Amino acid sequence: MPSSTARHLSHCCLLATVILLFEYVSGALFNPERPERDPWTDYGLFGATLLYLLRALTFLSFPQVIFNFVGLTIYNAFPDKVVLKGSPLLAPFICIRVVTRGDYPQLVKTNVRRNLNKCTEAGLENFQIEVVSDKPIGLTPHRRIREVVVPTTYRTSTGALFKARALQYCLENSVNELADHDWIVHLDEETLLTENSVRGILNFVLDGKHQFGQGLITYANEDVVNWITTLADSFRVADDMGKLRLQFTMFHKPLFSMKGSFVVTQMAAERQVSFDNGLDGSIAEDCFFAMKAFSMGYTFNFIEGEMWEKSPFTLWDFVQQRKRWLQGILLVIHSKVIPRKKKLLLGISCYSWVTMPLSTSNIILAGLCPISCPQFLDVICAFIGAVSIYMYIFGVIKSFSLYRFGISRYILCIAGALATIPLNLVIENIAVIWGIFGKKHKFYIVSKEFKPPVTV
Repeated sequence: MPSSTARHLSHCCLLATVILLFEYVSGALFNPERPERDPWTDYGLFGATLLYLLRALTFLSFPQVIFNFVGLTIYNAFPDKVVLKGSPLLAPFICIRVVTRGDYPQLVKTNVRRNLNKCTEAGLENFQIEVVSDKPIGLTPHRRIREVVVPTTYRTSTGALFKARALQYCLENSVNELADHDWIVHLDEETLLTENSVRGILNFVLDGKHQFGQGLITYANEDVVNWITTLADSFRVADDMGKLRLQFTMFHKPLFSMKGSFVVTQMAAERQVSFDNGLDGSIAEDCFFAMKAFSMGYTFNFIEGEMWEKSPFTLWDFVQQRKRWLQGILLVIHSKVIPRKKKLLLGISCYSWVTMPLSTSNIILAGLCPISCPQFLDVICAFIGAVSIYMYIFGVIKSFSLYRFGISRYILCIAGALATIPLNLVIENIAVIWGIFGKKHKFYIVSKEFKPPVTV
């Protein structure tokens, strides 16, 4: 198997090749005979202005594309096995907190058992798994397992709902059993630990320099339930290794926010920030929490290792998931609680998503109604497109094992990820339109438990 450095260099060469190829095919960089057109004459004042505005929307995604490009290149994208930097015996107490609505008790029981075994195998000593649910799960009593049921009568001071309400309940004095110097690992009910992620968490808490941390999540492990959504989520894997890793490793700030799973927090800091942030902080509670912590001066870091999750099982769930994320992030951006300067990059990134139905029209309009732009703008546009496409390729390379699938199926997975891009664009556009005009403050729960058909 090639070394970690060799794999990283190969990935960087492939990325450079994709970018140069895209620049060449688009005619942005290697076109000595650039046609000069006068859009104002060809399309009139209104038509030309509209075309230039639509083209300008493309550049809203440039900041996050730059972060992804830099993050994927300057840091080793295929690190070796995580090595412990201290003894697990010296680590502070770690609470692995799983929040669930309680609709899938068997899934929760299975994953708690698997995560408990994984922690033991990885050498973790001072820990407990805590399941917080709206409904009783019925977990088998164990000295390392605690089940917390949120009473139906519980209300937060600001009226926080859904997952934020459950997380805030855990911070109440009558419920909390943790000391200020203890640590919490936040997982979703379907999240599975790996040995590398446990070691990465141990290194993070033993270091103790930052109050919050987050790591990589992949979606193509074990049985793949829905190939379309899993391949579409390969973009998220690349986003973790690029943008997320860079913002936390170099800047130690959630410039573009963070996700809600594989989050590690120090108890005192989490209680200070709190999840009691009203309705605006209840749809994308992870985003609101991160930006609030950022505004309060707390620092973040990237955690080594990876955790496993499943992509949505149906396209319907996939659309609903994206819609909720969009609505939740918009509520964060427009909240007066978060200072504007702290959410600048998040706002630009979100509005590149909000305007996607308009910006994607450039794919058709560029051929039907070409306009002349300075060459450097065309180069940037081609760069944005190339990096965005490569994100799907990298996500597959990072998620799927060549030795598990074989070379032919491995190449087929990469081709499949590229083939899902048009469908993913359609789904994202539907989610955007639905999110903008649909009902707000609604928390849709995607299906988490897959029951294979019974063959008789």
